[in-house]
Amino acid sequence: MKNGYRTNACNVLVIGSGGAGLRAAIAAHEEGSEVLIIGKRIRNDAHTTLAAGGINAVLGTVDPEDTWIQHFVDTYQEGYNIADPKTVEILVKDAPNRINELIDWGTPFAKTPNGDPDQRYFGAHTYRRTCYAGDYTGRAILSTLLDKVEELNIPIKDMTYVSKLLVDKQDEDYQCFGATAFDIVTGERTVYLADSVVLAAGGHTRIWRRSSSRRDENTGDAMRLALQAGCYLADMEMVQFHPTGMVYPESLAGTLVTEAVRGEGGYLTNFEGERYMKNYDPDRMELSTRDRVALANYTEISEGRGTKNNGVYLDVSHIGKDKILEKLPRMYRQFMESQMLDISKSPMEVAPTAHYSMGGIVVNAETHSTNVKGLYAAGECTSGVHGANRLGGNSLAEILVFGKISGEEAAKFSSNLDLQKRNREIIKNADLELDNLTKKGDELARPLQRAVRDIMWKYCGVVRSGKGLEEGLNELMKIKAASSNIDVRPNAEGFSDLAIALDLLGSIDSAEATIRCAIERTESRGAHQRSDFKDTSNSQNVNYLVHEESGKQVVTSRNVAHLPKELEEPMKKVNDLTVDGRLLE
Repeated sequence: MKNGYRTNACNVLVIGSGGAGLRAAIAAHEEGSEVLIIGKRIRNDAHTTLAAGGINAVLGTVDPEDTWIQHFVDTYQEGYNIADPKTVEILVKDAPNRINELIDWGTPFAKTPNGDPDQRYFGAHTYRRTCYAGDYTGRAILSTLLDKVEELNIPIKDMTYVSKLLVDKQDEDYQCFGATAFDIVTGERTVYLADSVVLAAGGHTRIWRRSSSRRDENTGDAMRLALQAGCYLADMEMVQFHPTGMVYPESLAGTLVTEAVRGEGGYLTNFEGERYMKNYDPDRMELSTRDRVALANYTEISEGRGTKNNGVYLDVSHIGKDKILEKLPRMYRQFMESQMLDISKSPMEVAPTAHYSMGGIVVNAETHSTNVKGLYAAGECTSGVHGANRLGGNSLAEILVFGKISGEEAAKFSSNLDLQKRNREIIKNADLELDNLTKKGDELARPLQRAVRDIMWKYCGVVRSGKGLEEGLNELMKIKAASSNIDVRPNAEGFSDLAIALDLLGSIDSAEATIRCAIERTESRGAHQRSDFKDTSNSQNVNYLVHEESGKQVVTSRNVAHLPKELEEPMKKVNDLTVDGRLLE
């Protein structure tokens, strides 16, 4: 090829083939745009498949007294009052429409005896509003969306890694006109020219030593792309740690041990045999909220009462094998296959694991546009909905509601353009960046990735301190310096070296943003726990923002938006919920 790359043009380019990206593509197509989806994994293996528990919407099929206002109150309260009220309002009002749409498209949600969608409790919900499809809700939704995309003949390019968003920067006027990418197998480069772009490429939880995300996903690449494009990130310090992940074997460390284990009566005990949740939440015990149980597990381990593998024990042997096989068949198989451990006879070893990015790209609530013209974002890579703690079941609703909105708005932007923006110099520089990355070097990306994950786990994990965060930032900057000398070269297995190198760069940038925001938040709030600032402070009722200036990250803050007047009174009536009849978050 003369230029070293091919060119592909469309109206709307969607980056990410998970639930948010697919819903955005469907919406843009229905607005009349020519759409292309690109994803770095195989399309039916997106992270959405791991969301098992359910999806929230006020349908009232089980509890007819439920309202969108109560869903708002539950979400905002659980987020410790720093979510964006308008974004939350849009979510809870539109979620029922998205569920009914999925039902029309064939998603096999569980039904009540009279044929309505069944709804169950999740933790911190006042009413039963979580729809579900067995223990595979995310996979069922993704399959439905893929079927719809196929029906509409929307093309998807699998195994395609986006290295840079193409942004024309004229003074303060930034406009996105596509992206550069390469095929992970063949290395073939393509410049994807588009009138508008929807970024839906996931979060950054894989950058912690223990993570529920799989290898080579959620490495923060979406955050890196957005920062380099000129976007702002918010609430990056707010990362949800799930209380129970596997601790061994090493290849499976962090893999989720479902909360249904505790929901079915599992006990948490330390090495001394003490059922220690009585010391942290004596009323709710193992059925306490995620942030409290995660903090309890972390404390037991860090204070020397953990197991030999740096975990705690989770025991269901007392409930009987028949019930375990009926209620927890996947967990029984998971431990038998990975450890030859019969959980009906012996306890599991578990520890907290990084689970969900609650911060991310700053977007407009009503359009999900960024501050860069023509660039939209949706899903876990964005901020606004979850605040300091995610309400269980809201993530799947989020990807559908805001996937649709971002796709529609991206299509409208395209249709209103008089001239398609192009800039050959920017394209040339983006291609040159890939050339400069593909070279011999003294460092390998995998060990540096491991170092980043160790730093984040040690210094920016479940509990943080100002001193530790500063040490972690210093260590991270050493990794950042070493990353300029990575060995990247194609081989018989394709161009995975290059993809891994870019994953590393995304991990470093998102880790830096997370630590810098965590340093600034001198309080404990939700998922952000500071050992040197243990109380929640009204003065910290802000969102911390990160952007780049001359290639360096800068942290600023903004006050949290005011609640609408109609929601002020309902928020004053918030009461703690009991755990009777409720599943966990």
